[in-house]
Amino acid sequence: MIVPRWLKTRCQPIGIMDVIEFLTGVLGHEKSYHKSFDIAGTEILTYQQMLLQFAAERGLKRYIWTVPVLTPRLSSYWLYFITSTSFQLASSLVDSMKVEVIAKETKIQEIVPVKTLSYRECIKSAFDKFEILGSYTKGAVLDFPRSHVQKNMRVIQVPVYGCYKDVQVKEVQNPNLCIQKIWKIGGSTGWYHANWLWELRGFLDKLIGGVGLNRRRTHNDTLEEGDTLDFWRVLYANKEEKRLILFAEMKLPGEAWLEFRITKTTLTQTATFRPRGWAGRLYWYSVLPLHGYLFKGMIAKLANSSEAS
Repeated sequence: MIVPRWLKTRCQPIGIMDVIEFLTGVLGHEKSYHKSFDIAGTEILTYQQMLLQFAAERGLKRYIWTVPVLTPRLSSYWLYFITSTSFQLASSLVDSMKVEVIAKETKIQEIVPVKTLSYRECIKSAFDKFEILGSYTKGAVLDFPRSHVQKNMRVIQVPVYGCYKDVQVKEVQNPNLCIQKIWKIGGSTGWYHANWLWELRGFLDKLIGGVGLNRRRTHNDTLEEGDTLDFWRVLYANKEEKRLILFAEMKLPGEAWLEFRITKTTLTQTATFRPRGWAGRLYWYSVLPLHGYLFKGMIAKLANSSEAS
């Protein structure tokens, strides 16, 4: 990646949880009244070092060359096109990178002694939010009671930023029949449309050491958080809310979710993919034509009230 010279600017990043701990720690503390404090992490890093550490944590090997010729506007456009941020935010970020942000003092530690996380630890924590139950989403054996799993899985949300999405919306005449069909998806029932493509994807997954489709379903008639469903894992299943979220456990250059939700008489089917590096982006665009055929056909069959499963 070719970047402007201000990626050499130094800063002192701090994790959001550490910020919250400092803010809550000074509440009602008289020694903090009518004073201002700098809060910061323990490391002073350049923005280039932060990018490279981020890449390393994600298992990506990256090279960065700085040049003195990229204008702030060009840099903003570059950031806008390769990330999910808005141009206005990209411009503000680029402008801010010209100024060093380093704590002048650490007197706050005398009032609220917080052991701050390193930048690398903050990155890992951010990406671990889908692993709050150990290595749950990677198909490991659960070491927690099911009630604990279900309680914690309800706080998990499908990511929004930095993701590609395929959203299909269809009106349904019989929402109750539709949710029954969704609850029977996969396993011996299949995926209602182009099952041969699902079988092919499962076969290819097995060839590269993935789980394939051999796992089928944990239960034939019910879905609960933690269940296996072919090469998916059930993250959230609430029949009353008419909502189901699946997390992909096949081999992928990224992470994927599949969500079904019925609101009144509208079925929304959302496939979300968070790519990991350029391989993830190439993967998404290579399967995009198949997704159009696969997901449009699947939602049409699910919404069709004349076809009972």
